[in-house]
Amino acid sequence: MEYRIEQLSRASGMAVDTIRFYQGKGLLDAPRREGRVTWYGESHLERLGRIRDLQRRGFTLTVIRRFLEGELEPSDESLVAAVTRPGSPQTLTLDELAGRSGVAVPLLKNLEQAGLLVPVEGGDVPLYPADDLDAIAAGMKLIAAGVPLGPLIELASEYADATDRVARQAVDLFDRHVRERIQSEGGETEAAERRLLELFNELLDASGLLVKHHFQRTLLRAAREHIEKKS
Repeated sequence: MEYRIEQLSRASGMAVDTIRFYQGKGLLDAPRREGRVTWYGESHLERLGRIRDLQRRGFTLTVIRRFLEGELEPSDESLVAAVTRPGSPQTLTLDELAGRSGVAVPLLKNLEQAGLLVPVEGGDVPLYPADDLDAIAAGMKLIAAGVPLGPLIELASEYADATDRVARQAVDLFDRHVRERIQSEGGETEAAERRLLELFNELLDASGLLVKHHFQRTLLRAAREHIEKKS
């Protein structure tokens, strides 16, 4: 069965302009042309249904494209949702963050430029997770103890850069040695989807504990070596 674009619009429940938008973005294959008339087939209708389902899960067009092109498997959906939409944390504007933390807005902007405050993606107005208040309070304790603000921001920026590199390597390890292995084993898509999400959450918690434990031990070792060097 073939459809004119108006018929496809009615069958899919999507506006004509939306269909043309997806086609322009490369999410929908070009229709068959017959003179000045364009015809869409069942594959187009199925593709629109798939796009709609993925959009309902809150995925961006970039992620949807990867699903449609087969770069991401159907069993990746829950894992991708957990990564790209990790719950709905309470958020604050920069002014609210300043009011509740007692830290001036210009200083918060400096922290953001250093990569220590990262706004939540997807909004017109920058919003920040409320749990950033704990991190800000920890930093203020160091400043109150006498640590200069400039060197502290510089040190924190270096740590953020190093952490980003290590995190990207960890993601690559998970992708190559966990995700690809589970998907290569075959089986039901739903079972693989559940297993991937379970393992991701387990490893996320484990990696957080590991980083905290390692950093504290390394910090103590550095302090001991500093003392021994001074003596």
